[in-house]
Amino acid sequence: MSTNELTKAKARIAALADEGSFVELGARVKARSTDFAASCDAEGDGVVTGYATVAGKLVYIYSQEPSVYGGSLGEMHAEKIAKLYDLAMKMGAPVIALVDCSGVRLEESTDAMNGFGKLFLSQAKASGLVPQITAVYGRCGGGMAISAGLSDFVFMEAKNAQLFVNAANTLDGNYVEKCDTAKAEYQAKNSGIVDCIGSEDEIAAGIRALVSILPSNNEEAAVEDGQDDLNRMTAELEGVTDAKAIISSVADSYVFVETKKEYAKDIVTGFIRLDGVTTGVVANAEEKLSPEGLKKAASFVNFCDAFEIPVVSFTSADGFTATVAAEKDLAKAASDLVYAFANATVPKISVITGDTYASAYTIMNSKAIGADIVYAVEDARIGIMEASSAAKIIGGEDLSEVAGKFDEKQTALAAAGRGYVDELISMSTLRKNILIALEMLFNKRGDEPFKKHGSR
Repeated sequence: MSTNELTKAKARIAALADEGSFVELGARVKARSTDFAASCDAEGDGVVTGYATVAGKLVYIYSQEPSVYGGSLGEMHAEKIAKLYDLAMKMGAPVIALVDCSGVRLEESTDAMNGFGKLFLSQAKASGLVPQITAVYGRCGGGMAISAGLSDFVFMEAKNAQLFVNAANTLDGNYVEKCDTAKAEYQAKNSGIVDCIGSEDEIAAGIRALVSILPSNNEEAAVEDGQDDLNRMTAELEGVTDAKAIISSVADSYVFVETKKEYAKDIVTGFIRLDGVTTGVVANAEEKLSPEGLKKAASFVNFCDAFEIPVVSFTSADGFTATVAAEKDLAKAASDLVYAFANATVPKISVITGDTYASAYTIMNSKAIGADIVYAVEDARIGIMEASSAAKIIGGEDLSEVAGKFDEKQTALAAAGRGYVDELISMSTLRKNILIALEMLFNKRGDEPFKKHGSR
């Protein structure tokens, strides 16, 4: 690979990075293997590594070149990436991987497998220290698929990208024409790994938007000067139940950067700014919560907590998906979300926007599991179950009377009387109230006893 040639790898970097900002490192590195002469002659060893700015922020980038051994990962290829990670952790800057890799380089055998181990170790060490973003442009097979799974955010090119541990044709009873499990659409909807799919230009734009809103590391606050009116009302939300509409209206300048948008659509996750402060949002878009949605929310809350990003939740849920398929994962998935919210020490604000019942209420950032501030819309209902169903269980001569008495205990006002809700609000004051709470909680300190980590 000529250091001056505009390869696919360099073209993809150029499309992503701020113009003229990329500086290449390790351009003259070559493979060391002598078992196969053909594996030793390319400068760069199939990967371009270096640093640049994206949206004005320092980032470290590696981009694989498919014309050099299919972009396969060998010993020195991996060594270059590991050194890039070392720099990123020292400087506290995100790592962006632009992947087009056929997998492990067969010619280098165990040296190549050891290279994958070094890559995985680097990613594990960087987890929670700097954001890791992967964009899959071509193949991402075997070990590279595992690497993508270790990333915080994954983008995939919609038409040609492939992500797989086992190729579709190797799966018992399956073949590509029946179900191409490596395709971007399948991965986005089913795996929970992929955040967004699109063209290469859309991927570059998506990564820029994400980098611009995220902190560069776990010690840097993601704050910029607020560009929206602190006193802006949200009257347009009166009567609105759509989760994404609520999130966008509350956000500064109505900007919402959604994550994992095609996966588990009963839960919506992503980032907004509130008076310039990057904030994570979790909202249920459907009344029933699925195991996949709960896992998606738990992973997102864990990321926010690692990077000191406040979390706001919007809840209107009356239970869980009730199917045999869901039941096998529900208890574990729900407990993962409970643990994520309870364990998080960042500012946590909960907003109950509609009728919310039973364990779905408790696990979605309730006061009981550690929410700092809980708001409820004035006409929301909070309780064990819908009143008519409860009356049938309780029994009595006049079920409607029993239901009425039961329902009196399930108002937002009743919950506020018990201290489970801090304040009743209207949807028109939603943004203003969240901003007030966030400002109060800005310097929140964690006061949990020391432990190495939880056992989840």
